[in-house]
Amino acid sequence: MVIKVFLASSSGSTAIKKKQQDVVGFLEALKVDYTQLDIACNEENRMWMRQNVPEEKKPTNGIPLPPQIFNEENYCGDYDTFFDAKEDNSVYAFLGLPPPPGSKEAEQADKVHIVENGNHAEETNAEGNLVDSIEVPVEERNGHAHGEEELQQAADDEEAEGGEEEEVTEGETADAEETAGDEAPAEEEDVETVEETEDIQARVEEEEGQEEADDDRDEEEAEVQEDEEEDLEETQEEEAE
Repeated sequence: MVIKVFLASSSGSTAIKKKQQDVVGFLEALKVDYTQLDIACNEENRMWMRQNVPEEKKPTNGIPLPPQIFNEENYCGDYDTFFDAKEDNSVYAFLGLPPPPGSKEAEQADKVHIVENGNHAEETNAEGNLVDSIEVPVEERNGHAHGEEELQQAADDEEAEGGEEEEVTEGETADAEETAGDEAPAEEEDVETVEETEDIQARVEEEEGQEEADDDRDEEEAEVQEDEEEDLEETQEEEAE
């Protein structure tokens, strides 16, 4: 599988040049095999890119801007979706490639597998033989270290004491449980309040960042549209001559 990156070598937009450099530089850092296809000097590349970008992924003017990324004939995405995949450590999934062993993306996939199945992932030893997976006890997964037998034994010991001592012990135990029950909800409410505040702040920051990104994208598209129109006018003038 060959990754194709469609670029514009002579683009007049600084923003597009920077995005193209970011994509190429990151692919080289990951040692991913890819091919650069110039749409500025090759009309066939330009037409192929525009025809194979899905309609729902094209901007309102219908002209997709470089860089555009494909895996053979399959469309992967543009710079924005590539950047999101990079932030989420899911570039290999974005490119349709298997993550190499030991990469962050492969480790995340293993963690997801462990969480979904409730047990440790199977491992191989140095000789390549499969090591039996380690099953996590149900009580440990649920946070209950003590079994029913220990609780029953404790109850029997309390009943054996009898008389007034038993009544005093039961009264102290009830008071302790009631106090703990009163404190626990207060602590939970404090934690929930802090989490809600953090969530609100995170959403506000995310919305502000999205608005700035949208403004930048609109300015970049306007610049590129002007460049495209100038190129088209120059081409028409050359053809007229």
